[in-house]
Amino acid sequence: MSQQVFFDDVEVGAQIPALTVTPDETQLFFFSAATYNGHRIHYDKQWASDVEGYDNVLVHGPLQAALLARALGDWIGGRGRLVSFSVQNRATALPGQTLSFGGVVTGKRVTESAGLVDLEIAGRRDDTVLMPGTATVELPLRKTISGGPS
Repeated sequence: MSQQVFFDDVEVGAQIPALTVTPDETQLFFFSAATYNGHRIHYDKQWASDVEGYDNVLVHGPLQAALLARALGDWIGGRGRLVSFSVQNRATALPGQTLSFGGVVTGKRVTESAGLVDLEIAGRRDDTVLMPGTATVELPLRKTISGGPS
């Protein structure tokens, strides 16, 4: 279990801890079933090759987005809150490839007792950005804001 990160301790330019995952074909099959995604490109290797022209099945964009959100959730801890999350799927990933999900702090602001942190986030395969995006999280304050809760 990770320690709670506080707004006061986060600096612009800081990297959040990366989540590293190597999806496999079984995970893709179960994700397809759990999300009612019947597109065979995610679980039928022959279909992916013969019909779609890929060497293998593809890792779902929504699975990559979920893993990116998990990286944020792991970082913000139990007292943090995901305020906004926006991503674009830009490149394909295949099972067996190691993917990393993380981000960098781009801004901070306080509004009426809330500490908001803006981030540039991304899912990557080595140096290839698969899924760029942005997010804003709310983190608990370590210091008291005048007029706000302590």
